[in-house]
Amino acid sequence: MSNKMSLDSAEVPATGKTDVSFSRIKTETGPENGTISYRLFRQYGDESGLVEIIMEYKDGLILFLSKIVGDALTAEELTEDTFVLLGTKKPKDKGKGSFKAWLYTIGRNLAIDYLRKKARTPELLLGNIDAFDIPDNFQDISDDECLLEEKYICKERDMTIHNAMRRLKPVYRQILWLIYFEDLDHEECAHIMQKNVHAIDTLVYRSRIALKKELESEGISYEDI
Repeated sequence: MSNKMSLDSAEVPATGKTDVSFSRIKTETGPENGTISYRLFRQYGDESGLVEIIMEYKDGLILFLSKIVGDALTAEELTEDTFVLLGTKKPKDKGKGSFKAWLYTIGRNLAIDYLRKKARTPELLLGNIDAFDIPDNFQDISDDECLLEEKYICKERDMTIHNAMRRLKPVYRQILWLIYFEDLDHEECAHIMQKNVHAIDTLVYRSRIALKKELESEGISYEDI
């Protein structure tokens, strides 16, 4: 995985490549901030647009990818790879759904590629990502991940949900993260997870049932959440 970009030390460079005012565009137009920032970077060569994307989306993307690979350090490296890909290949955002959904799709694809390369067995190499089990050490959360979670997840309610999610199947963790913490709709989740909307509806239902059981096993009422 690439180490070309430090996610913690991103600074806005004084490129002088465009006279387009980022703050003015952001306040005068309706699209998601990420869409505008990426447009500035891709079309006008304004590297501050890419830095804005990193600063806004990196923490959420790291935590989402950690639900897939079960390792915060690897998730951070994959997040870095995602932004390096944006910065070097400059793929075109097709405008279907939100920028966040598009970005998370890229990150998830990189995570799946990583797991498939790591697997080394024909069954896993050819199988669906849902076939991957929770790593044995998944609940040994690192100090860095705990700090990131505390920074990103502010409300006690959300921390309660997140702690219960750790004991669920990987695919349940992924969809619940997107629904509860990223506030994405079912169509956007379908795009990220490469499923149809009906499959997402079913997955969300089953995930919530599993989450309810975990919460109730701790004496917490799901309805109160």
